[in-house]
Amino acid sequence: MSRSTMYGDMKVGVVIPARNEAEHLPGVLATIPKFVDKVVVVDDGSTDGTGNLAQGAELVRLEGLGVGAAIDAGHQHLLNIWNYDFISVVMAGDGQMDPNDMESLLKPILEKKAHHVKGERLDRAGKMPFYRRFGTFLLAILTTLACGQTIRDPQCGYTATSSEVLKRWNWNVSWKGYGYPNWWLMALSEKGWRISHVPVRAIYEGQKSGIRISSFLPKVAVMLLIGLHSRIIRNTLNNPSLPIVITWVTYIAGWVYNPLLFVVTHLSDRIHVSQIMRDVNENAR
Repeated sequence: MSRSTMYGDMKVGVVIPARNEAEHLPGVLATIPKFVDKVVVVDDGSTDGTGNLAQGAELVRLEGLGVGAAIDAGHQHLLNIWNYDFISVVMAGDGQMDPNDMESLLKPILEKKAHHVKGERLDRAGKMPFYRRFGTFLLAILTTLACGQTIRDPQCGYTATSSEVLKRWNWNVSWKGYGYPNWWLMALSEKGWRISHVPVRAIYEGQKSGIRISSFLPKVAVMLLIGLHSRIIRNTLNNPSLPIVITWVTYIAGWVYNPLLFVVTHLSDRIHVSQIMRDVNENAR
């Protein structure tokens, strides 16, 4: 699976985090689009020989550090082997992501409309188990609050990220487990990176999720609530503005007088996040 072509002005790398995916990984690798220049399989402590099936791909081995750590390792591997601009696409090793959707993920970055693009599974209602849809709905609300912008499908891990982001990322601070997409979106929002969402197809053919909702949902919810408050504090210190003052005033008033004021808190936070994005992109020109 050697790749030598360029897509647009950038190379394209695909990062595949995989743990015990021997059943699905060969099929995923066989359907990688021809325009992809490099495929990196990150075997995170598999016991079923997953890493041995990464034929034609570059292999990174970890010792069960978590899916977030695996994705980080894949991004960093591409940074280490390429000295030019590229896009890093994340695909799961379980075959739940349609490779035909990859070009849609790349397009906003190639057109310089986004730094990070997320897949959004618009057809998941008829395919995803109900308990997973319910959990995704709750996390979408919390992730929207934590990011200060609308996030409808935070748990979809089918993403594309510009190397402009990866080269400036703080790899010493990360979320190692299944809440990684939520944490990543929150960190992107804080720094003012532009996020786009594109529809992708949801594929469910008997794959079993490693997520236990009973433990995953509370843990990630707490992470998002803590992240929301810490982000606003840091944004207040680093990017003071009138909207952030309104955010604090209505937040305090919401606890003291009327919880409905939290709506204004969120709206002013969204305005502040939009201002940060605008400032970051104007400075980058």
